[in-house]
Amino acid sequence: MDTSAKPFGLLAEFDNTTDVLHAAEKVRDAGFRKWDVYMPFPIHGMDRAMGLKNSKVGWFAFLGGLTGYATGMVMIWWMNAIDYPILIGGKPMFSPYGAFPPSYELTILFGAFGSLFGMLFLNRLPRLHHPLLKHKRFALATHDKFFVVIETADPKYSETETRKLLEAAGSTRIEMVVE
Repeated sequence: MDTSAKPFGLLAEFDNTTDVLHAAEKVRDAGFRKWDVYMPFPIHGMDRAMGLKNSKVGWFAFLGGLTGYATGMVMIWWMNAIDYPILIGGKPMFSPYGAFPPSYELTILFGAFGSLFGMLFLNRLPRLHHPLLKHKRFALATHDKFFVVIETADPKYSETETRKLLEAAGSTRIEMVVE
C-alpha cells in the first residue's frame, strides 16, 4: 500500500449470497453507518439486513408533481384572468376544467424532474471518481463476487476491530482500499 495515499476503507470479499447477507447483518448490528454492500445481482432481504429505510425519492417526485400542478393552474389563471383577459359570451375568465390538461402535463413533467434530481441529490451524484473503481478485485462485483466496504470515515471505524468483525463474518479476503 502506498503510504502517501489516504485510506478509503476495508473491502471484504464473500463467495455467496448467504455469507454476504449475514455479514451485512453483523456490520449493521455493530453500529456502522458509512458502509455498503456491492453484488452482481439483487439479493432478497438485503435492505432489511443493512437496516435501510424506504427511499425519499418519492417525496421529491410528489413535491415536483404538486409544484407542476400548481404552476399549471396559476399560469392559466394569470394568462386568462390578468395578463390578457378576453370576455367571451359572459363565461368566467378562469375555469379549472379548462386549465386541467396543461396542469396535468406539468404535474407529470415536474414529478419526473423531481424524482430525477432527488435521486441525484440523495446519491450525491454526479461523483466523478470513486476509489473502489481503481481496485482490481472490485471489478468482480459485476461477475460473481460479493463485497462489503466499510469506510474509514465511519465514527466506529478502527482498522483492527473492523478487520476482526469482517473476518468473523466469514470474509474470504480483506484488503484496504486507498483514495
